[in-house]
Amino acid sequence: MLRRTIDKNLSSLNTFGMKVRAARYIEFSEPGDLYAIDWDSLKQPLLIMGEGSNLLFTGDFDGTVIRSRMKGIKVDEELCQGDDVLVRAASGELMDEFCRRTAAKQWWGAENLSGIPGTVGAAPVQNVGAYGVEAADIVESVECFDIRTRSLVTFSSADCAFGYRDSFFKHNKGRYIVLYVLFRLHSDFRPQLSYAHLQEEVERIAELTSAPSDPYNPILCAKTGPQMPVTPTLVRDTVKVMREGKLPNPAKVGSAGSFFKNPVVSREVLSQVEAVVKNERGEGAEVPFYALDDGRVKIPAAFLIEACALKGASFGGAGVWERQPLVLVNRNGKATPEDVLALEKHIVDTVGSKFGIELSAEVEYI
Repeated sequence: MLRRTIDKNLSSLNTFGMKVRAARYIEFSEPGDLYAIDWDSLKQPLLIMGEGSNLLFTGDFDGTVIRSRMKGIKVDEELCQGDDVLVRAASGELMDEFCRRTAAKQWWGAENLSGIPGTVGAAPVQNVGAYGVEAADIVESVECFDIRTRSLVTFSSADCAFGYRDSFFKHNKGRYIVLYVLFRLHSDFRPQLSYAHLQEEVERIAELTSAPSDPYNPILCAKTGPQMPVTPTLVRDTVKVMREGKLPNPAKVGSAGSFFKNPVVSREVLSQVEAVVKNERGEGAEVPFYALDDGRVKIPAAFLIEACALKGASFGGAGVWERQPLVLVNRNGKATPEDVLALEKHIVDTVGSKFGIELSAEVEYI
């Protein structure tokens, strides 16, 4: 079913809570709906959006918003082989609901992505990621409607050209509408606990129970005593607790999640950052980083922002979240786009001046 609205209020459809409107708004609930749209007559530009969890509207949108309300999560039995489980999810499903349902089935792969706001359809577009896992790690293919050719097309994982919070779709905005995403999960024991803090917390929770260990599903830490087997649900629950401990609930405090990307820099730049930090905090001070296969490193943007004493900084109604400086928030629900942009500029300028690193936004400006 198609739902069309003129002059749509988007205030409740973007997690930042920006009070903006769209000239035209269309919701669809099945692929066939898209053939009933007169695409040539639609008010331009087009914006294909999910829950609006990674968007910063800088003003009213004088075009047409297209939003999927398609539902459904189903195993593709014909494609399953061995321990691989192929799950097809509709674009309008919430990504966290997908993670919950697949974890409950004891399928590994999506549990680290639990708690990320947004829809299944947005996951491959943004290549969402958290705690050492990205959508690219589990996306098998993406089924889309091509607005230009008015036809259905399927992109393999390789076709999606995934990068750090990047994909083929981000470079072809307004052309493809994601309908379904096929995920490759696993029924055998495959926890992804490369993220140190996650592994520590999973181990801690597992040790709180006296349940006997399952020899076919062992805890990863080599400690004595009976322990709880690690399951996808245990990892999911741990991820949710960790996220809730440092990230604002969009239902209570407006935000778009992580506002900045973690910068990827050379070893030389890392050495420069380390020199600045040691000069301020002493020789024993360390700079956290993650080594990449190409020889470069990824430095947490949150560390750089906090090192500039910007934790809790504010401009108008916009502020830096006290528990996680990577997140900018709409403190009182009255922040304007200008407030957010001014705060962003202040952070980028301050970090750049101190460390010689230019932060880039993870959110998409509309």
